Amino acid sequence: MQPASFIRLFSLAAIWGSSFLFMRIAVGTLGPAALMTGRVLFAAVFLAGMGWLLKKHQLDLKNNWKHFFILGFFNSALPFLLFAYAAQTLTASVLSVLNATAPIWGALIGILVFRQGLNLRILLGLVLGISGVAILVGFDPVVLEPGALVAVFCAAAAAFCYGIATHYTRLAKTVAPYTNAHGSMWTSTLMLAPVMLLFPVQADISVNVAFAVLALGVICTGVAYLLYFRLVQDEGATPALTVTFLIPVFGVFWGHVFLDEALGWHTFVGVAVVITGTSLVTGFKPSALFRVKAS
Repeated sequence: MQPASFIRLFSLAAIWGSSFLFMRIAVGTLGPAALMTGRVLFAAVFLAGMGWLLKKHQLDLKNNWKHFFILGFFNSALPFLLFAYAAQTLTASVLSVLNATAPIWGALIGILVFRQGLNLRILLGLVLGISGVAILVGFDPVVLEPGALVAVFCAAAAAFCYGIATHYTRLAKTVAPYTNAHGSMWTSTLMLAPVMLLFPVQADISVNVAFAVLALGVICTGVAYLLYFRLVQDEGATPALTVTFLIPVFGVFWGHVFLDEALGWHTFVGVAVVITGTSLVTGFKPSALFRVKAS
């Protein structure tokens, strides 16, 4: 991997890991729906501006609008809303680790729905992934908070949605990745805006809250997509898997530094076990990052 790609890789992991920090900062004021509507709206506007600037990737709404709605629902609108709801109770550390289980859910969907093969490696990965979450959540004081178990279920369901989106994208018609991101942000905005009526804004919006929403939309979604697509273009699919493993590390770090979230033995063990399980399920090997690409 080229040095520039390493920088993009760690930048992307740091950015996506910080999204749970920004959720925690803003969700108490805005509520889940208003927060996530702002996120996807700002992301859509940012991507539209980048598309105009780069003069590429037309949406072709006539042929793609149904695809954008399906992708937007499972890859953005629903999981974003579920994570934001969970962020009212769970710490950024727990949220980031539950997010990292998305490949495990994707593998489970592939086995149960699409009859994909199940071998000992994948089975061990599934067991470790579930065990890691049990360790992290089971020994965390947050589970004693009212509504904590519902929040854990919502965050796990959000990761499950990403697993569905992965399989849908694989089976759906081919659309340019940037176009997928741009179009799905607009449809996500249309789907989330009416839900705001169920979760009204809780208090006056402070500067910190406004910055958190803007950061979620522009940086954690818009800029992150640009970094992600550039990584895929330059290095292939492997960095995408690597980001999955790095996000919990940054999520735990940001939560501890900026929100003073406590770290215990269960945090480090849970993160390690979930990452190990995910790597087994996906078949990812860190050595793949250092292979010389054929010219």
